[in-house]
Order: sequence, then structure tokens, then C-alpha cells
Amino acid sequence: MSTPEHPSCTAFDGHTLIASGALAEVARAVKRVLDKDPKRMPVILDDATGQPVEIDFRGSADEVLARLQPAAEGDAPRGAGRPRLGVVAREVTLLPRHWYWLNSQPGGASVTLRKLVEEARRNVSAKDRARLAGEAADRFMRVVGGDLAGYEEASRALWRGDREAFNRHTRGWPKDVREHARRLAAIARDAQADMG
Repeated sequence: MSTPEHPSCTAFDGHTLIASGALAEVARAVKRVLDKDPKRMPVILDDATGQPVEIDFRGSADEVLARLQPAAEGDAPRGAGRPRLGVVAREVTLLPRHWYWLNSQPGGASVTLRKLVEEARRNVSAKDRARLAGEAADRFMRVVGGDLAGYEEASRALWRGDREAFNRHTRGWPKDVREHARRLAAIARDAQADMG
């Protein structure tokens, strides 16, 4: 299962699957490919969002993996927030009435915002899950298979939830791209079916 702390991702080199799974496992596999041929340009995509995952591959595999770990408590400069809890200070822009309301809540603005975000995360609607799953599948297809015959038609079939048409338009794709696209499309279809 993918979580923000432990994302599931997939790496492709052109139309060839390198690895799929936990970020550390995928990074190690990509590092092996790059060590053999530094001119390669693999892409790593987050399975939940379809967004690229940027990794600094300089140095040894251990150094690459160490950079993937959150900074230790003593490594980061001290600032606002609670570093032991993994709290990161960022700027939020709100209207004065929003700040007034937030500051009047028990625990203040930060505690209230964290509670609101957690509640919103728990209450993600089926419609939102379906949209996010569809976007992840479509991004993968665009990045890895956007140059393949039938891409446009497959994308439209994905958004219509038309499995038969999707499979027909991806049939001639390279095996690794076809199988991963169909796996992501199935997740999107399942999420659409959950909408009722």
C-alpha cells in the first residue's frame, strides 16, 4: 500500500519496465541501470499520482538511499514547527476572518489546520478517488506512452471507463507499458465503480 511516507512507484527506461514497488527498491534498481550506462534517462513515477519522482543518483547506492530518508533530527536547521513530529513550517495565506477563526480554536491555528486536513483526507469522496486514479493512469500513459499509436484514443477510453476500447487501443503497445497502463486503468475503473 502506498503512503506519503512510503510511496509505491514505477520506473521505466523508455518503454521498458525497470522496477515497480517501494521507492527504495525502485531507486536501487534504477541506480544499477545508471551505473551500467550513465547516459540512460529512466523516469520514475509515483503510482498514486503519476507525478515524476526526483532522485539524486550521484554517489553510491547507499548514498542515494540515504538521501531518500527524512533528515535526522540533528541534521536540519531548527525553525518553526515540531521537528520530532515531522512538522514542516510553510506559508499559508488566508483572509483576516479565517485567521481570527483559526486562532480562536482550541490549540490555535496550526492544530486546527492539521485537524482539518486529517479530516479532509479521511473523507475523500469516491468521486475524488476516481478522479485521482484516472489522472495517475493518464499521466503515466502521457509520459511513457504518449508517443505510441492509439494513445489519444486510449486516454479517451480511460476517462469513459470503456475497458474494451482501452484494451483495443493499447493492444499494440510494448508489453511493459501496456500491462502497467492496464493495471492503472483497472484501479481507475474500480474507483469509478465505487461512485455508484
